[in-house]
Amino acid sequence: MAVFDTPQEAFRILRPVCVQLTKVQTTENVECLQAQLQTVSDSALQELQEYILFPLRFTLKTPGPKRERLVQSVVQCITSILSTTCVKKQDLLQELFSELCLCLSSPSGLQSPAPLSEELKLTVIQALQVLMHSAYGDIILTLYQPSTLPHLGFAVSLLLALAEQEKAKQIKLAALKCLQVLILQCDCQEHHRLLDTVETRQCGNLFASFLPGISTALSRVITGDIKQGHRVTVSAIRLFYQTVCLVMADEQLATITQDEEKPSVEQRVSELVVHRGPDWVKSTADKLSLLIHKIVEFTSLHPHWKVRMEFVELVHQFMLKCSQSLVESVGHLLKALVGLVNDESSEVQSKCHEILRSIAELRTVVENRALADILSENLLSLATALPRLMNSQDDQGKFSTLSLLLGSLKLLGPKVNIVLNSAAHLQRLSKALIQVLELDVADVKTVRERLWDSEDSLGEPSGSLQHGKGQKKYFRFFFDEQIFLLIQQICRVLGYYGNLYLLVDHFMGLYNESVVYRKQAAMVLNELITGAAGLGVDVLHKRETAVSTEDLKGTITSILEEYTDQANWYLTTSIDTEGTSDELTVKHSRVRAIPRGAHSSSLISSSSPSSDPSPTIRSMNSNIWQICIQLEGVGCFAYVLGKEFHLLLASVLYPVLEKAGDSSLLISQTATGTMVDICHACGYDSVQNLINANSDYLVNGISLNLRRVAHQPHASRVLEAMLRHSDASLLPLVEDVIRDVLSALDQFYDDRASSFLGVLSTLVAALVQWFIVGKGKEHPQEQNLEQQSSTSSQKQGEGSVIIPMVQEMEQFFLDYIKQSQIAEGNLPAMEEEEEEVQAPPAEPEMNDSGAEGETPLPAHAQIAKDVMERCIHLLSDKSLRVRLKVLDVLEFCVIVLHLHENHLLPMAHCVWPALVTRLINDDPLAVLRAFKVLCTLAEKCGDFLKRRFSKDILPKLAGSLVAQAPVSARAGPVYSHTLAFKLQLAVLQGLGLLCEKLDLGESDLNKVADACLIYLSAKQPVKLQEAARSVFLHLMCVDPDATWLFLNEICCPLPYEPPHPSLQPVKLGGMGRQRTEFTDNVLSLLGELQRQETATFQAGLQEAPEPQPPSLTEALG
Repeated sequence: MAVFDTPQEAFRILRPVCVQLTKVQTTENVECLQAQLQTVSDSALQELQEYILFPLRFTLKTPGPKRERLVQSVVQCITSILSTTCVKKQDLLQELFSELCLCLSSPSGLQSPAPLSEELKLTVIQALQVLMHSAYGDIILTLYQPSTLPHLGFAVSLLLALAEQEKAKQIKLAALKCLQVLILQCDCQEHHRLLDTVETRQCGNLFASFLPGISTALSRVITGDIKQGHRVTVSAIRLFYQTVCLVMADEQLATITQDEEKPSVEQRVSELVVHRGPDWVKSTADKLSLLIHKIVEFTSLHPHWKVRMEFVELVHQFMLKCSQSLVESVGHLLKALVGLVNDESSEVQSKCHEILRSIAELRTVVENRALADILSENLLSLATALPRLMNSQDDQGKFSTLSLLLGSLKLLGPKVNIVLNSAAHLQRLSKALIQVLELDVADVKTVRERLWDSEDSLGEPSGSLQHGKGQKKYFRFFFDEQIFLLIQQICRVLGYYGNLYLLVDHFMGLYNESVVYRKQAAMVLNELITGAAGLGVDVLHKRETAVSTEDLKGTITSILEEYTDQANWYLTTSIDTEGTSDELTVKHSRVRAIPRGAHSSSLISSSSPSSDPSPTIRSMNSNIWQICIQLEGVGCFAYVLGKEFHLLLASVLYPVLEKAGDSSLLISQTATGTMVDICHACGYDSVQNLINANSDYLVNGISLNLRRVAHQPHASRVLEAMLRHSDASLLPLVEDVIRDVLSALDQFYDDRASSFLGVLSTLVAALVQWFIVGKGKEHPQEQNLEQQSSTSSQKQGEGSVIIPMVQEMEQFFLDYIKQSQIAEGNLPAMEEEEEEVQAPPAEPEMNDSGAEGETPLPAHAQIAKDVMERCIHLLSDKSLRVRLKVLDVLEFCVIVLHLHENHLLPMAHCVWPALVTRLINDDPLAVLRAFKVLCTLAEKCGDFLKRRFSKDILPKLAGSLVAQAPVSARAGPVYSHTLAFKLQLAVLQGLGLLCEKLDLGESDLNKVADACLIYLSAKQPVKLQEAARSVFLHLMCVDPDATWLFLNEICCPLPYEPPHPSLQPVKLGGMGRQRTEFTDNVLSLLGELQRQETATFQAGLQEAPEPQPPSLTEALG
């Protein structure tokens, strides 16, 4: 298609079409003109712009009704022309603007849009946008004169009505976009003329007249039906803050004087012009505050993240440009902004953080006293409502509320001292934090979760506590861990910005005011110190002066003195008669503990002084948590001071070690974590190095306190903790202290035996760990001695198992021939005599072993022997708890002394009578523990206990198993949780090993087999059947033939036919019997026995030398 570049050529082509359209206004003529315009170049079209627009404008101006299709075609044609040309005349711009607006207006009322089709409305709105963009240079400013105020108002009214009333999203968006262009805030990609300061002020004066209507209408659009879509809401929010910032900008308002001249316009127009003086600004800001509050409430909770993002931008623009004029609204805006800091959308979160930092950098709040006052009032009102909100909101609501509180503190920054310097305000804020941090201490698990076994852990903790975390706490008003982290940040921000001395003094007052406040106050104090040091705190403003290390050290020292005070450190955490009597010197309420090893979950009552109130689970839990929080505080303080904490170790380490040896698992774990924190702070590689480096001071404290046991009953806990967390290198350092403990046990065995036995149990467990388990590979000669002794004991009666069958038969015949020759008078050869002469040199070994007993014992073995001597006399103590601890200690002592038989056997002889009493006449718990000790003794002492066991214990054990078997056979699944079941299981699991280690005789083995046979019944619990099978497996090792015969008498699976008719047939009791309840287990045992015999036979064939028949024949000859 040809393109006409010159105006002359274009005119020649377009003139007939324009004349025809002027004469006859039809859609076809307009379309014909539109088609011809495609052949004209842009430069030619620019020259003929007015000529071409004339027929189109004439069509719009023609009086009378017009078809919508015609109007739409005309407007589209005008849009096409304006999109490729520029409007360079002021009159043309204003006339086109008015004519297009008239296309939308209703003939009956100019303020409302006409009931036109959606297509026509959209076309006209788009034409208005193109018209505004086509204005050339300064021509656009002619629309923004006081004289054109009515025309602008007319356009604004029409567009606002369309944005608010239309249901079509496209029309709403187009109307809002056109309004944005109209206020010269278009954000499209086209080049726009930038306004200077004077021009911006002129536009602000002009649109001040429209601000009430625009803001009100837009607020209705923003808070309208959510079905309108997020794009409409986003556009309305953007237009709202752009309009407000244009009119209410602080920079503009600061240049407006009271006596500014009014523009010279008509009287009617001058009434529309607004003077933006202080009174008008104050009045408008108050009205805008209501709208802003409404918008904040709606958009901050809008489900679409882009709406929330645009609202964040609204806050940013208002804070940047209108923070002084809209000061009354800033509180609502910042409140919402801070609430969105933890928005579910990462984009919104990052935007909020970015804006908050920019606000802080601009010091918008810090340098604006009015704004700071508003934020302070908001902070106080929020603190007042905080307990109520935390009691009524869900976790999400609580999270938002606390985020708002934290954000307010961050925005106030150093100005937070305005609030803190008021006693009433500080009281209100502190009580709110105290109430929110109230712990839930009703859970019984805190008390029941205890160190039941003293040998639980001898090494480092499985994981060190992270700084600022500590034990997981359960709060009364919330469950989400993130809420607690927010509260931590709140306290740290207060410590960072606030007056540290004022805050610490205030919360120490609350700490001492009531037991109810003590735990919460301690938590707040820990976080205040962390925040004051600038650790783990996220802030927007940098403080002017940081707290010095000396100030921190002094504050921490005073807090530690309160924490470790006797009234706050030695709280009762368990129901313990002995512990209660220990603590009588401390004047505060006492509670008792659940005894270690108790087999019932109920509390065991004990007598207490009349002045001591009855303890409760709640009070014990409360005390446990208070101690844990104070221990966490010690760790925090070490983290804060770093190397400087070395100076406080002398006053802190001993009390922390006391708690590391506490019987409450929660306290013990927390104290261990605190020691790990101290190691990190002070530069120690491990807790072991920490203890060893300070052992002199610790040992001195233990020795002094052991002499004043009545007043310092916890010295043994410190030693226990030292042993638990150190290694063998500590033993020489604490050897004298161990002697002091034994002496103290001799003195106070009647009322303090339990506490001393606890540390002795830890001691001997540590000796086992250090010298037996840890260094077994370093004593090969001792292992060889043990192996020799075990081999010599096994050779008696175990030859049939150890020697392969073929070699056994050959050796039998050779010995028979030899004895026959001797009986006939044929003396053996000289070589055999030499062998017999050389046989006696086994005696020197016995002499060596006897000489070994005369050599001094190693230090650890001597300690174990001394401990064992003390504990033997306590085996008959009236307290079950003491007897259980003694049995634990004895077991470890036996393990330590097992390499020194000459010392172990006399000790075993001494302990035997009391141990027998524990086994046959004691509480089931004691029987269980005593049986465990018996198994250890049998393993280490061997034949020494054989006759004693057969005479004193075996009949009782067998009788007990037989008597209890019917009960377990008819019991249900719950029986496996009873103490009787556990006792049966322990005896069955250990009895077989006892038979093997003690090498019992035939009659004793028959007793064991008869007692255990009942447990091979299918009616017995599965675990008891498995344990009974293990007994018979051990019996196979001792006497396989007798065991085979015993089992075949119960059930014989195979017929044994004689190999020759002259031999008598084999008859076993189990032959031909029907299937019984014992069949499965017996068949399993016989199959296992057969596999063992087969494996032994095959191994003998592989290892035995080649057979030499001639030598055997010669011997027979």
